[in-house]
Amino acid sequence: MTTRKLLLLSFLMQSISFVAFSQEIITAERYLEMVSEKYANMRDFEANIIIQSSGSTMSGTVSYLVPYFLRIDFTTPAEQVIVFNGEMLTLYLPDYRATLTQEVSSGRSSAAGQGLRILRRNYTPSYVTGPAPALLEGTAESVVQLRLTRRSGSESFREIILSVNPDTKLIRRLDGVTLAGGLVRFDFSAIKINQGIPEQRFIYDSPASSNMYNNFLFRDTD
Repeated sequence: MTTRKLLLLSFLMQSISFVAFSQEIITAERYLEMVSEKYANMRDFEANIIIQSSGSTMSGTVSYLVPYFLRIDFTTPAEQVIVFNGEMLTLYLPDYRATLTQEVSSGRSSAAGQGLRILRRNYTPSYVTGPAPALLEGTAESVVQLRLTRRSGSESFREIILSVNPDTKLIRRLDGVTLAGGLVRFDFSAIKINQGIPEQRFIYDSPASSNMYNNFLFRDTD
């Protein structure tokens, strides 16, 4: 084979390799879109959750049902419960024997089911280190990490780090940096989706001995 043919063949091979490699590259914006699509097609969600903030740690089980049903049954603090059914937010605090409720109008609850679309609209995504999976701090798991930077000053978190399982496209950890520089971390494990969670799970009757405090956040007419 002549030198000219060898050069031509080498050029063709490099071109094919470059095209193939380029096709594998996924931008951070597209990756966040893929994660959003995963959650948009989700009917229900259940997982173990650990919440860390300001030196305190809470843990329990979180349940979510489309479009806005949410419940967290805590093991730490024991017996604490948060339930939202689209119309009423209920928080039971066993240490204070108190049940706090808040009525929410349909206008206020409409955003609850928008999921990651809100983040995509209000934050600019980028990779923390790149599209390749890397070890998640404190674990033996590999994740893809996205850094979400707020587009305006109206957002509660200055920056959000999403740690995503590369196989399932489910969020393993969410780190939110507040405007004051504090860190709020949500860890999700033992994740199950589309298990057929019934609406009845989001019906909660607080202990009869607890004190009731209605509309503790705001009046629904505000």
